[in-house]
Amino acid sequence: MRTKKYAAEAIGTFWLTFAGCGSAVIAAAFPQVGIGLLGVSLAFGLTVVTMAYSIGHISGCHLNPAVTVGLAAGGRFPTGEIAPYVVAQVIGAVVAALVLYLIASGAPDFSAAKGFAANGYGDHSPGHYNVLAAFLMEVVMTMFFLFIIMGATHGKAPAGFAPIAIGLGLTLIHLVSIPVTNTSVNPARSTGPALFAGGWALGQLWLFWLAPLIGGALGGYLYRWLSGEPSAQVTGVTTPAE
Repeated sequence: MRTKKYAAEAIGTFWLTFAGCGSAVIAAAFPQVGIGLLGVSLAFGLTVVTMAYSIGHISGCHLNPAVTVGLAAGGRFPTGEIAPYVVAQVIGAVVAALVLYLIASGAPDFSAAKGFAANGYGDHSPGHYNVLAAFLMEVVMTMFFLFIIMGATHGKAPAGFAPIAIGLGLTLIHLVSIPVTNTSVNPARSTGPALFAGGWALGQLWLFWLAPLIGGALGGYLYRWLSGEPSAQVTGVTTPAE
């Protein structure tokens, strides 16, 4: 049963990283018809919507170490499951980045050193925002992402709409924060591209682990305080046949 949950998290995080980062690497600036910032934002949101409906019942569809930690902080996920979920998520993101690299490198002018959808601050921020601005943006955005997730998956929330609320939340987060950090709010998503961009991306990766994890924990604690009424854990629902 647990193996299927971890596999679902790896597959889901693969899709988020491959399709989300792929929209930035391949489609964002395509001549005349590129999808731009709005398209990339929608792509990331759509990855969450599609996977939440596909694997939410299997693993809870976290796809993100900060979400896993935040749900645990909010009392909605067992702490003993954090490590295997995070490992599965990182594996999925790294494999996705590898596949994306193999595809993107088929273009004659491709260079991973140009960024490869990696997250950054300072000279490597799309808007050249400094490290403090980047850190605050990632903390605040991840905190509210967890707040949305905790509320949308609460037992008293409208049934069946959680994936839409969460996906739209991630879309909004990208619309605001792409110019600042290229938007992480997800350490796994940041790790995959950074391994292939190398150099500066790996050197700045610490921020895109630390800030989302802090933000996720804050969001989980905040919603737990605001709505102390217990609700189901976000771990997926297994059947006896599994």
